[in-house]
Amino acid sequence: MTIGILCEPSPETRVSLLPEHVAFLRKQNIDVLCESNAGSKAFALDTVYEQQEARVVSREVVLKSADVLLSIHPLTSEDLQNINKSAVILGMYSPLSQAQLIHDWAERGLTTFSMDMLPRTTRAQSMDVLSSQANIAGYKAVLLAAMQLPKYFPMFMTAAGSIAPAKVMILGAGVAGLQAIATAKRLGAVVEVFDTRPAVKEEVMSLGAKFIEVEGAQDASGAGGYAVEQTEEYKQKQQQRIAEVAAKADVIITTAQIPGRKAPILLPDSVLDSMKTGSLIIDLASSTGGNTEQTKNLETVVYKNVTIIGNSNLQGTMPADASKLYGKNILNFLQLIIGKEGELNLNFEDDLVKGACITHNGEVCNERVKELPSL
Repeated sequence: MTIGILCEPSPETRVSLLPEHVAFLRKQNIDVLCESNAGSKAFALDTVYEQQEARVVSREVVLKSADVLLSIHPLTSEDLQNINKSAVILGMYSPLSQAQLIHDWAERGLTTFSMDMLPRTTRAQSMDVLSSQANIAGYKAVLLAAMQLPKYFPMFMTAAGSIAPAKVMILGAGVAGLQAIATAKRLGAVVEVFDTRPAVKEEVMSLGAKFIEVEGAQDASGAGGYAVEQTEEYKQKQQQRIAEVAAKADVIITTAQIPGRKAPILLPDSVLDSMKTGSLIIDLASSTGGNTEQTKNLETVVYKNVTIIGNSNLQGTMPADASKLYGKNILNFLQLIIGKEGELNLNFEDDLVKGACITHNGEVCNERVKELPSL
């Protein structure tokens, strides 16, 4: 079997597999093709891939020769015309928000797997790309805030006077939120956290943050770490409580997303209007609309002296470790579809293989994707 590593389109800096991952596959007698410069932005040079016995070739050769194609982002229409028709395509494709693309893939008869659709089970943790990448995003969000905020994060007592610590509010205590809490606390900030899931209160407090409680939340324990739709009564209580804390905050980091839907607005303009001059919002949900009404993805907006940074690709600012973790997730998943002799073996009896499969044999396979309106 041959696995192909493709170069990602700009501005993506990550690569699906690093040379260290290639070495593991070669021990399984699997051939690896790597597009020239595929890992250069992640500081993995072609020569290092070659040292691990990968063949560095053109994109056309990878597309035509590989049995499994690794591409974090969807392939272009031109790429799809050049691929081996029986090839398996594996990456992160957000199928719940790309119904037409998935429909096109099914019509082309493609076999595709999207790692972000893996069931969020204990067995899948070593393949959980959402968690491995969100962890980086939460960490970098706090560092970005510390760089942009016109104040210190920690408390200082100097001969020139005392500096109070920055007040940080984090909306969402999933993987990104928890890492943001830990990082902000290390930098000396006072941290308050809101989440619709009361079950995360203990985790939040164990990291030294204060948990903002609002009663009456819908159970989100089965939502795989995402937010769920809440009742109007709860939303009103939530907005009031968030507004009270936001008015005193120096930094707000927002992370709330709902799979296949627009991100919930947690900070409407009325809340932004009450925030302190010079305060800062880092919106990690910007790719799905953002948690404020002013957020623009991959842009910085200043609204009435409040700076809003929408960045859904902070993991791409740390490409070496982001690729290392993502590649390990991919490597672990590949073991589910590789047979004992190194051959391709798509075992759809396995719940993880079945759950991650999006299209196969001309059909949309994933039940959640099938429910999309245009399908």
